[in-house]
Amino acid sequence: MVDPDGIGIVAIGGDLAPETLISAYAQGLFPWFNEDEPIAWWCPESRCVMVPADYQPSKSLHKQANRERWQLTLNHAFDEVIHACSLPRSNGVNDDLNESQPEGEHTWIHNEMIEAYTELHAQGFAHSIEVWDDKGQLIGGLYGLKIGSIYFGESMFHRASNASKLAFWGLMRLCDQSHVALVDCQLPNEHLMSLGATTLPRAKFLIQLDSLIANGSSRWLKDSHKPLPVSLLHTLNPWQLSV
Repeated sequence: MVDPDGIGIVAIGGDLAPETLISAYAQGLFPWFNEDEPIAWWCPESRCVMVPADYQPSKSLHKQANRERWQLTLNHAFDEVIHACSLPRSNGVNDDLNESQPEGEHTWIHNEMIEAYTELHAQGFAHSIEVWDDKGQLIGGLYGLKIGSIYFGESMFHRASNASKLAFWGLMRLCDQSHVALVDCQLPNEHLMSLGATTLPRAKFLIQLDSLIANGSSRWLKDSHKPLPVSLLHTLNPWQLSV
C-alpha cells in the first residue's frame, strides 16, 4: 500500500480481532492494506468528515426519491452489502469511501477484512444500510462502525444510479436522529466532497474523537426497522429508532 502523503500510516502489524479494531478506531486509526501485505493502520493528516445535521441532499436526489418505489433498511443484509463493496471497480458497482485502488482490481475489502467486520456486525458495532428496488433486489448500500456518537464509514456501492447516494442520505438522517454528531469518511475524494463532506486537520479530529467516543451507545438494534420508502427520507422523523 502506497502512502500518498507520506504521513498517513502510523503502525504496521497486529490483528483484526474485534477488541483490536474497536480500540484502534477509538484512537483515530483504521486498517487499510492489500491482502498480501501486513496490516497497515492509518490516521491521515487531512481527515474527511461529515456533520449529519448539516447534510443537504441535492434537488435532483429529492426528485429521484419521490419518483422511485425503492426502500431502505438498516442491518437487513450486512453480508450482502460488504461483499458487494468488495467487488472489482470495473463492475461499476463500487463507490468506495477510499478510492485508491486501480480500476478493475478488487478493493481492499478482502476476505480477512470481511470476516473481521462481519464479526463486529454480530457484536452490534458494524452496521449496514441497504437500498432495495421495487422487485426486492439489493441495488445499493453502505456499511461502517458506530462507536459512541461517531459513525466510521467504510464503503458503499450501487447497482442503480444514485442508489448509494440514497443510502448515504439515509445514513445522515439516521445519524442525526440518533445524536451521532460526526461521520468519519476517512480520506477525502471527489465523490465524498460532492456529497458535502469537508476535512479536519488530524489534531483537531483527534481532540473531538475522545468526547464523541465517550458519549452515546455503540449499537443500533439489528433488524429493528421496517423498510422505509425512500420518498420519506425528507420527513422529520423517518426512522423509528431505539438506541
